[in-house]
Amino acid sequence: MSAGRDAPHRTPSDAASLVLAGIATQAELLRSRTVGSRELTAAVLDRIAALNPTVRAFSTVLAESALEEAAAADERLARRSRGRQRRQRHRPEPLLGVPIAVKGENDVAGVPTTFGGAATLVPAARDSEVVRRLRAAGAIVVGITAMSEFGLWPFTESAAHGYVRNPWDLTRSTLGSSGGTAAAVASGMVGAGIGGDAGGSIRLPSAACGLFGLKPQRGRVSTAPNPDLWRSLGTLGPLTRTVADSALCYDVICGAAATDRFSAVPPSESFTAAAQRHPGRLRVAVSGVCPVPGVDPDPEHLAAVNATATALASLGHRVELADPPYPRGKRMMLPQQAFIPQMLAGLRQEVALVDHPALLERRTKALWRTARALPTSAAEAAEHRGRQYAELLNQLFVDHDLLLQPMMPHRPPSLGVLDGVGAARAMQVSVPVVSYAGVWNIAGNPAASVPVGLAADGLPTAVQIVGRPHDEATVLAVARQLEQVQPWAQLRPPVS
Repeated sequence: MSAGRDAPHRTPSDAASLVLAGIATQAELLRSRTVGSRELTAAVLDRIAALNPTVRAFSTVLAESALEEAAAADERLARRSRGRQRRQRHRPEPLLGVPIAVKGENDVAGVPTTFGGAATLVPAARDSEVVRRLRAAGAIVVGITAMSEFGLWPFTESAAHGYVRNPWDLTRSTLGSSGGTAAAVASGMVGAGIGGDAGGSIRLPSAACGLFGLKPQRGRVSTAPNPDLWRSLGTLGPLTRTVADSALCYDVICGAAATDRFSAVPPSESFTAAAQRHPGRLRVAVSGVCPVPGVDPDPEHLAAVNATATALASLGHRVELADPPYPRGKRMMLPQQAFIPQMLAGLRQEVALVDHPALLERRTKALWRTARALPTSAAEAAEHRGRQYAELLNQLFVDHDLLLQPMMPHRPPSLGVLDGVGAARAMQVSVPVVSYAGVWNIAGNPAASVPVGLAADGLPTAVQIVGRPHDEATVLAVARQLEQVQPWAQLRPPVS
C-alpha cells in the first residue's frame, strides 16, 4: 500500500482508522502529504475486499481504475506541494485523492447504470453531473453501491444483488434505497458515498446505520443528465459519518445545471462555513405526530426526540411542542396522493433508460405496467397537490426555524421484507417506513437524519431535523451543535 518514498508505513489498524476518519480528515492528510492517495485508496480497496462479501454494500468495485486515478492524484499533490513553496496557483480540488462511493442510479462512464437491477448491460458513455463534479474536485470513484431496483422500496434488497446487510447487525435491514452506500460508509469501507433521496432514501439508511444524512432542498444538486428525479420528489447527496464531511461534499456537488427542472436559491455561504458557525437562538418545534394517519412511532423513537429536545434547550434554543399542520378533516390529503403518481412517472422515465426491460423484477414490471397507463396529467396533478401540501406544512415555519420529529416510526426490520412479495404488498409495507421522511420530499424542504445513539436492540437510532425552504445552513449548524454535545462518529458497528 505504499504511496511513494514520502508515505509513512502503516499497520492494518492504522489503515482502518484512516478509512474511518472521514473525507474531510482524509483530504487534509492528503494535502499535508501525511498520507498518499494510492495508500489511502489501497486501504479502502483492502477493506472492501475484506468486508463486502459479508455486507454486500458494493455491486461493482472499480479497483484498477481507482488505483490508476490515485497514482495520478499523488502526482498532482506532489506538484502542489512544490507549488506552495514557489507560491504557484492551482485549480481548487478539495477532494483531491479522496476515494468515494456512488449509488447505482448515477452514471459512471464505462459502467452500466443498473438502477439496482439486472436490466442494463451497456456501459454509460459519460459521467452524470454529480460524478463529473466529484471528479473535478479530485475525488476517486472506487465503486458502485447497491440499491433496491429503481429505489422503489425503502429496503435494500433486490433479485440482482440480494440483501445488503446492516453492519450493526447482519440479520437486519439497512433500510433504503441507499442502503449500499450506508453500509459501505458505516462499516468503514469508504469515507463517504453518494445516495439519492426521493422518499427518505438518504435519511432512512443513515438512521439505520448511524450516519448523518441530509436531504438537501429540491433543486440544490443537479440530476443531469436527467431533468429531475421522480419529478419533484428526488434529489442526490452524500451519506457521511460527520456533519463536516457532508458539508464538504455538498460544497463540491451543489448547483443546478441548465437541463434541470428545479433549482434552489443559492446559499449565502458555503455549507462548510454554515456547519462551523453558531446558529444563534432558534425556535424549534417538536412533534411526534405521524403524517400518515394510523402510524404510531416506536416509544424509543419518541424518547430520542424528547432527549434531543432537551439537548437543544440546554444549548439555548427555544423548544416547544408544535405539530405541522398536516391536512386533516375537511381538507384531508394523504401524502400518498401527491407521492405515488410522481413515483410512477419517475419509474416510467427510468425504465426507458434500461437495455433489457424483460430482466426487471416481477414487482417492478407490475408497477411499470401501471406507470405506462398513467396519464401525464396525473403526475402533473400530483405535483400540484404537492405544492398545496408544501404550502400547508410550511405554515409551521412562520413561527419556527426548525422542526424536530422522529426519523421513522419503527426499528429496522429483519432481512427479507420483500421475499415473495408482490408490488401491492411491497407498497403496503413501505408506506409506514417512509411516513415521516416522504412528506419533506413532497414539500421540498431540507431535512436531515441526525444520529442520537444506540437503541435497546443495539442498532443506531436517529431523529429528523427539518428546515425552512432553502435553509440547509441552519440544519447543518444545529446538527453540528448536537454532534459536539453528543458525539456519534466514534461509534463503530461490529462489522467495521
